[in-house]
Amino acid sequence: MTFKRLTLALVLALIFFSFAQAKEQLAKESDQQISDFSLSGFGERGKKTWDLSGKSADIFTDIIKLKDITGNLYGEKEDIKLTADKGDFNKSEGKVHLEQNVVITTSSGAKLLTDSLDWDRKNQVVTTKDKVNIAKENMITTAYGAQGHPSLNQIKLERDVMVRLNSAAADKQKEDPEKGKTVITCDGPLAIDYEKNIATFNNNVKVDRGDLLIYSDKMDVYFLPSGKDKELGQKAETTDSMMNTKIEKIVAHGNVRILRGDNTSYSEDAIYTTADKKITLLGKPRLVIYSSEDLNASFGN
Repeated sequence: MTFKRLTLALVLALIFFSFAQAKEQLAKESDQQISDFSLSGFGERGKKTWDLSGKSADIFTDIIKLKDITGNLYGEKEDIKLTADKGDFNKSEGKVHLEQNVVITTSSGAKLLTDSLDWDRKNQVVTTKDKVNIAKENMITTAYGAQGHPSLNQIKLERDVMVRLNSAAADKQKEDPEKGKTVITCDGPLAIDYEKNIATFNNNVKVDRGDLLIYSDKMDVYFLPSGKDKELGQKAETTDSMMNTKIEKIVAHGNVRILRGDNTSYSEDAIYTTADKKITLLGKPRLVIYSSEDLNASFGN
C-alpha cells in the first residue's frame, strides 16, 4: 500500500511539474499578436526621423517580432530604406535585428544586400558578420562583415574584400567588356569614406587595371570628387551627393610591386596618377626594365 501511495505521489508530482512547464511556456508566448504593425520616432519640432513597420507582429514584454519588415530613416541629406523578411525590435534598447533578404537602399542610389543586419537606432550604426554586397553607381563591393552608418557614406568592411569599378565607357564596350575595368582586392579591413572620396585597403592589396598590376601591404585609393569630371571637360558619372567611380590616384605603402607590361618595379611606397598614367616610386626604388616602350616613371627620395 505504501508503494502504491508513493507511486501515485510521484505521478501527481510529474503532472504538476508538466503543468508548471506548460504554464511557463504560455507565459513566454507573445502578449499580443497584431497585423500591419508600425512604430515611428520624432525629433525636434515633431519631425519624423524614423519608422518601422511589419505585416505581422508578436509583441512580448521587451521584444517585438516582426515579419515582412520595412524601416525608414529620414535624414537632412537623404533618406534610407531598410527591408527584410523578418526581425526583432528591442523596445528598451532601441535596437533592430533583421534577417533574410536584408536590403538597405539610400535615396542617392546606394544599395547593400546581406543575410542579417543589426541596426542600432539610437547610435545610427548598422553591423553584420555575414557577406555583404554594396552597389553604388558603377562600383560593386563585396566582403564579409561590415560596420557603418545606415546612409553608407562611411563603412568599414572586415575581410575578403573585392571592389570592382566599371566606367560608363567600359559598359558600352561590347567588343571588349573588360576594357576600362578595375578590380581591387585585399584581405581586409577596408574603410570607405564616400564623402571624402577615399578608400583605404589593408593587407595583401592587389589592383588589376588590365595593363597594370599593383601589389602592396596597404593602399589609399583617391577618387575624383563629384563634379570634377566637368571641370576636366569629361562627362560626370555620379551625382553631387555620391563619390565618383573614377580613380584620381593610388598611393601604395609597404612592399610595393608594380607590373606594367614586361617591366617590374619595387619600392617602399609608390604613387600612381591616372590622368597621366605616371608612376612615382618612393623609398629604395628598383626598376627591372625589359622594354622601355611607353614607359613614364619618375623616382622620389
